[in-house]
Amino acid sequence: QVQLVESGGGLVQAGGSLRLSCTASGIATATLHIGWFRQAPGKKREFVSAVSRTSSETKYEDSVKGRFTISRDNARGTVYLQMNSLKPEDTAVYYCAGQDWYPGSPYIAHYNYWGQGTRVTVSS
Repeated sequence: QVQLVESGGGLVQAGGSLRLSCTASGIATATLHIGWFRQAPGKKREFVSAVSRTSSETKYEDSVKGRFTISRDNARGTVYLQMNSLKPEDTAVYYCAGQDWYPGSPYIAHYNYWGQGTRVTVSS
């Protein structure tokens, strides 16, 4: 059974940084295109960033461009989301998702493996 696990969430002040990590079990992380999504209270889940399995393609939602960086270390089987200059509006549960077919896709429907999420809270 394929499972994705996120870690690295927490409470941070506005302007601070966090690094989220995502690893897979039941499948090699390196075989998956990975996306990060987030869901704030009362809102729909939304795309944040994605990276293809070889890192040849990356994509960012407009509000995080220049602040967040997605990367992966396939030797370690881990995908990272470095989040800098955090804002209160970045507060959400962040989900890692994986899929086989669409490099860098921002579409939830393209992802068939999901983690349980890690909570990020940014205080003002």
